[in-house]
Amino acid sequence: MAKTNADLIWNIANLLRGPYQPNQYGDVILPFTILRRLDCILEPTKDQVLAEYKKLQGLKVDPGVVLKTKFKLPFYNTSRWTFASLVSDPEGVADNLIDYIEQFSPNVRDVFEGFRMPDLLADLQKSDRLYLIVKEFAAVDLHPKVVSGHDMGYIFEELIRKFAESNNAQAGDHFTPREVIALMVDILFHTADDALTKPGTVRTIYDPAAGTGGMLSTAYDHLVEMNHSARPVLYGQEINPRSYAMCKSDMIIKGQDVDNIYLGDTLTDDGQSGRHFDYLLSNPPFGVEWKTQQKTVTDEHEQRGFAGRFGPGLPRVSDGSLLFLLHLISKMQPVKNGQGGSRLAIVLNGSPLFTGGAGSGESNIRQWIIENDLLDAIIALPTDMFYNTGISTYIWILDNNKPEQRRGKVQLINAVDMFGKMRKALGSKRKYLRPEDIERICKLYDRYRNEKGTDTHPARSKVFRGEEFGYVTITVERPLQLRFEPTEDGIEQVLSQKSIAKLNDGERAAIRKALKTLLGWTWTDRDTFVEELKGALRDSGISRPGAPLVKTIWSTLGEHDPEADIVTNAKGGPEPDPALRDTENVPLTEDIEEYFAREVLPHLPEAWIDHDKTKIGYEIPFTRHFYRYVPPRPLEDIQKDLRGLVTEIQAMLMEVGA
Repeated sequence: MAKTNADLIWNIANLLRGPYQPNQYGDVILPFTILRRLDCILEPTKDQVLAEYKKLQGLKVDPGVVLKTKFKLPFYNTSRWTFASLVSDPEGVADNLIDYIEQFSPNVRDVFEGFRMPDLLADLQKSDRLYLIVKEFAAVDLHPKVVSGHDMGYIFEELIRKFAESNNAQAGDHFTPREVIALMVDILFHTADDALTKPGTVRTIYDPAAGTGGMLSTAYDHLVEMNHSARPVLYGQEINPRSYAMCKSDMIIKGQDVDNIYLGDTLTDDGQSGRHFDYLLSNPPFGVEWKTQQKTVTDEHEQRGFAGRFGPGLPRVSDGSLLFLLHLISKMQPVKNGQGGSRLAIVLNGSPLFTGGAGSGESNIRQWIIENDLLDAIIALPTDMFYNTGISTYIWILDNNKPEQRRGKVQLINAVDMFGKMRKALGSKRKYLRPEDIERICKLYDRYRNEKGTDTHPARSKVFRGEEFGYVTITVERPLQLRFEPTEDGIEQVLSQKSIAKLNDGERAAIRKALKTLLGWTWTDRDTFVEELKGALRDSGISRPGAPLVKTIWSTLGEHDPEADIVTNAKGGPEPDPALRDTENVPLTEDIEEYFAREVLPHLPEAWIDHDKTKIGYEIPFTRHFYRYVPPRPLEDIQKDLRGLVTEIQAMLMEVGA
């Protein structure tokens, strides 16, 4: 029935043919649908509201508070117009409709501002379509007694889907595939089925990048389907005014509190500050830089630390998706005496899995998440799943109150081969998750097995201890061993050094003179060469050669020689050679000294570890854990195919020649 009603409403768009392109129909149909629904909701109390509003004029009270309280509605309208009366005045329909919209309460009026209704109405009036559209919608009965809130929600979602499909190229900007959302919601609700089916269950659900509200709607529908008496309370935030308008419209239609949806930039203007939620889900922008938010976010990180949202670290400015993840974590319900907590699902690309080495912002964020046992599972999705990108995507599942068997562990699920092919591509979307794919992924999650896999039956699920994703980056040093053999070219290199090139001509001439006296000699001991160098500089007129000058000269002329004497510092220890410096990543589960003795010392017996430079890092090499070696085809088979191709080509050439 809901789909039928949605089709009837969408058919009104036939009136727009000519002045409007099909991908513009939704710009008209969606705002008029919500306007008509609100008109129907307010109609039974319309006369009483107008009378009460008139009585409140001149009194020192907020009429909005009084009207909402008295008539038990989260919004109101103080215009005398309704759809029925608008139809009775064809000539004044444009001005009357603008007055009608402007007299809505502010928490609804901003929805129509997001749809840019004044411009839309002007365009419709100019093309002689406005009255026809108003007349058609006035004939659509969307009263709550006729169309329930649940059915109205489905109607609006169906209209949004049609709008997204007609905007093929732009669909991904505000529309996450419904089957991906269904998978996320199924996994989110999976471990709490018993609690969610109790009568009167109230659960809060939050999306900080809500778009048109698809994720919130699917979560709502799923929970109500599981428990008809459940009361999902939806919260969201969106930066794009039009997407915000569509999302808020959907929430109004579902009977949600209209003030729970906030317009603004989640990273710089947290519209739900201080709140925590039971379930959190999001599909933030992939690979979008956060340069415009950098100052505000960095200030919060530096000034508030872990008391704010971004305490663990900041990713590079070219990709802010991990900032959304940290924001979501900050909104999880705290666990008290083993009770409470939240579950979270977020769609990310591959970058957050491994970008950034030890000590980087990304690595520090991963380390904090895993060491605090928040990461529950990561699911690799097939490519070509989204409307605006064909890249690999992953669903991260976080839980701050895991079941006992999952504590301290992380499950990886490889679902890249679980999909059906679409008959017609929508943008970059060529694949979709079938119901059986979603069911299979949920079973893999539920069984929680660390599969070994074979060549014929590859592993789909693996379970790791959190520390298995950690590693220690050690700095391997080797001693500085230099041979000094000044040459004419070497002298020119010295004189071209930045610190020497800026000296006056007399000083540079003295350095050249001093170095020429050293031509033809060779030193393998740094300290001996430095003494000879200082003497030559003094003899050339530089009475007190400074340490920076001397170091510039010997570091430029010196060349590595494993037979030379080891250069030592003031304490008698070997100085490291920066040119030979290297790093090794040691698994966090291994002893560093044992690893070094086994992997490094047999090849470089003179090497040592600079422990002051040691850093801990975390990465999740998802692909490596599921990699399967596929041997190349036998050479004989390849040669056979090539000979066959050559024969075919020769036959074709003969036909052309004939």
